[in-house]
Amino acid sequence: MDHSLSMERQEALQQAYDCLARREHSRKELAHKLARCCADAEVIEALLMMLVNKGLQSDERFTESFVHHNINKGQGPNKIAQALRQRGIEQCLIEQYLTSEAIDWLSLAAAARVKKYGEAIPVGYKNKARQSRFLYSRGFSSEQISQLLK
Repeated sequence: MDHSLSMERQEALQQAYDCLARREHSRKELAHKLARCCADAEVIEALLMMLVNKGLQSDERFTESFVHHNINKGQGPNKIAQALRQRGIEQCLIEQYLTSEAIDWLSLAAAARVKKYGEAIPVGYKNKARQSRFLYSRGFSSEQISQLLK
């Protein structure tokens, strides 16, 4: 019995190393993936604590990486925040990275709009509404959108 628990722990640890070697993972994501190969919640929790203590798993690093990756995909703060919440990231950490002064959300929204619709400023209600819906679906706030499409 003890030997099978040890094997399950080793499998879960190897799974965790494999996941973290590919990309950063949030604690919640990693716990979910480890639950597929290990049924013991205590073993999973112990492994997660060990990985955090060794500096191999960090929600801060994951959040920073995730934010930069999604900014490069043209997504806005609302969409990024929602995705981070789904991955178990605490609100204070989300706000810390999304309210950084280094991020100019208005220029990012403008770049997303130009990439989709070109340089021309939208004329008429229908065109403004279409572009507004697009930016909103990308996760930009209504304040940012209204500033951009004045």
